[in-house]
Amino acid sequence: MMWLAVATAGALGAVSRYLLDYAVSARAGGAFPWGTLLINVSGSLLAGVVAGLTAQAAIPAEAQTVVAGGFLGAYTTFSTAMYETARLLEDRARLLALANHLIPLIASVIAAGLGWSLVR
Repeated sequence: MMWLAVATAGALGAVSRYLLDYAVSARAGGAFPWGTLLINVSGSLLAGVVAGLTAQAAIPAEAQTVVAGGFLGAYTTFSTAMYETARLLEDRARLLALANHLIPLIASVIAAGLGWSLVR
């Protein structure tokens, strides 16, 4: 039944991503994909928290599978970020494309480390 828990968590993660991206994009406007940035960085922070809790045996490995593999796997989105980078390049917004490629990468690694540190 683990597959059902992962599938359910994944469905919730995908819907959460859609709703958050929609809300942020509606407010932020502009060419830069702020919603995707917020989603990937917040998902990395939560992944760090889950990994830290699992490492401390504060939550079982099964919970990590459901939350990180299911919910966060569907919530975060590398493919959308890369699509948005390509779209910015097509629009000749090279500086925004570079920022969209580098900022989420650096910020997500920092956020994951911060999440891990918060529970240590």
